[in-house]
Amino acid sequence: MSRTEQLNRRTGAEGTGRGRWLALSVLVLAVLLVAVDATVLGLATPALSEDLKPSGTQLLWIGDIYSFVIAGLLVSMGSLGDRIGRKKLLLVGATAFGAVSVLNAYATSPEMMIVARALLGVAGATLMPSTLALIRNIFHDPRERSLAIGIWGATASAGAAVGPVVGGALLQHFWWGSVFLINLPVMIALVLVGIKLLPESKNPVAGPWDLVSVALSLIGIIGVVYAVKEVATHGLTWGVWAAAVIGAGCIHAFVRRQFTLPSPLLDMRLFKHRGFSGAVLADLLTVFGLSGLVFFLSQFLQLVQGRDPLEAGLAELPAAVGAVVTGLVAGRYARKYSVRGLVAGGLAAIGLALAVLTVIHKETGYPLLGAALLVVGLGAGFSFTVTADVILSSVPKEQAGSASAVSETAYELGAALGIALLGSIVTGVYQSFTAPAGVPAPVADAAHESLGGAVEAAKALDPLTASQMVGSAQEAFVDGLRLASGVGAAVLLATAVAAWFLLRGQKLQDGLEH
Repeated sequence: MSRTEQLNRRTGAEGTGRGRWLALSVLVLAVLLVAVDATVLGLATPALSEDLKPSGTQLLWIGDIYSFVIAGLLVSMGSLGDRIGRKKLLLVGATAFGAVSVLNAYATSPEMMIVARALLGVAGATLMPSTLALIRNIFHDPRERSLAIGIWGATASAGAAVGPVVGGALLQHFWWGSVFLINLPVMIALVLVGIKLLPESKNPVAGPWDLVSVALSLIGIIGVVYAVKEVATHGLTWGVWAAAVIGAGCIHAFVRRQFTLPSPLLDMRLFKHRGFSGAVLADLLTVFGLSGLVFFLSQFLQLVQGRDPLEAGLAELPAAVGAVVTGLVAGRYARKYSVRGLVAGGLAAIGLALAVLTVIHKETGYPLLGAALLVVGLGAGFSFTVTADVILSSVPKEQAGSASAVSETAYELGAALGIALLGSIVTGVYQSFTAPAGVPAPVADAAHESLGGAVEAAKALDPLTASQMVGSAQEAFVDGLRLASGVGAAVLLATAVAAWFLLRGQKLQDGLEH
């Protein structure tokens, strides 16, 4: 029996079935909050824009810096949890997440908001890999673990879609900062219950934590994602080239360094496994489509179709319903039918739903939007849950933190790229609209920053001119949304084909582990 198993037995990880599932409920609570926070800001964006008056670029940074930082730190934090203990890291991170949420709620400038969102990302990076790694160590029967991962995955996918509903309900009665303060009571409950219910687990032979690798992974991922975001908006400037070169150089140095370390932050040999690499790719692009769609449909429903925040949030609920339904049965179906069939089919479903959105316009009825969101949720539930199971079951328990971090990095990087790349396409097309003749230059400049900015700037104009300017801005935004949906559809459909080949012969574990 390994030292990890001995530790688990002493702390009750292999106790009663009830104890395991109660522990899972705590882990699900943590992942729900992190997932909700990734999208809850979408509905608050119009109110936040009116209050803090960010530029278009600042607004994109407020939207995606959270996911950027999480993506950059997940591998490091997963490795740290392997070393100091996943329970310890989870509880410390939860405490920090609650505290930094207050800073987000009371931000007084765009710059302060960006910094606060980045700090929230640092705290969030400690939560996600710890939850999945603890599931790997609590549930030793692969069938039970598949169900646990299904619940975890359904919560992560649904959390991204439930975020707008939570935000909408809060914004009906409170100011935009309330979408962050809701984290406090949940995090307090998580810490108090987690101290009692969660078992501790770690890798007993993990070795020291390499700070150079931590810095390389953080700078590398943020540099590359920043370059992708900026090139879509401003083209290939010197700043974009510099960010891309520095980011790519740091990632290359990180990979080379991992092969030379006796105890690497991330075991790069995992990627030699075709199924593991295919699952990571599918993971990333599932969330790419889901998060990009949810983030920009929130603005479409409010600022183009005129829905209030709660109504817009409820309108996006089908995505959450679909993700929960398929997430809970994904493991069973993958064993009965085919891993690659479910993953490729899920990706194709998301791609087709995005393709449907290339024909939307200002007056598009809800049945089409609701159906597209439901299909996206169904596809994400199958794809994301099965790939997480593949990733986690393909490594020894002692490396659960590192493997979990890879899965979560794919999740958060997908969210960051979905908002950044698709968002930059929307912004690039949007900024090309022409303001009516006679609109003062400062008002026109404010209107070109964002659709929320156009609605706010129009208040300074006479009713007729204001209506013309807002109408032009809305049309440009919808044009950008259609183009971004088309790009997303092409990416998801191509990935479905790649997953079909990469996951050939891949199966989930069966029977009890010893």
